[in-house]
Amino acid sequence: MATSTPNQFLGIIKQLNAGAVNSEVVLDIGANQSVVAIVTQESVTNLSLAIGHECIALIKASSVILSSDTNVVTSARNKLVGVISQIEIGAVNSNITLDIGGGQQVSAMVTNTSANELGLAVGNHACALFKAPSVILMVT
Repeated sequence: MATSTPNQFLGIIKQLNAGAVNSEVVLDIGANQSVVAIVTQESVTNLSLAIGHECIALIKASSVILSSDTNVVTSARNKLVGVISQIEIGAVNSNITLDIGGGQQVSAMVTNTSANELGLAVGNHACALFKAPSVILMVT
């Protein structure tokens, strides 16, 4: 399967917290990292989501916020810490790639101004932040 998003994480559902309308799904993606998604109860049923099942989390690079402070406190449920492995500079935006361990990477699209202000450089530690409702879940 091909998608336009570079951020695709295969994981195992380790927690499923059902609410009246939405459910919180926590995926173990390895390397001591997790991804949290908020999906509708209908999606839980349609995708047959259950603890122990495999699932793929998709996150658009434009939904990822970067911080050079790896201890940042934020309302975003997802925080993947890693080392900047690649920076592709465009006319207005840069694509920043973090190696988050376990052979996995997360990409973020940030303005060149923000990349400069944050002092982002290859080899520096950073964290990728994104909100749980911005995660799309897929099963195969």
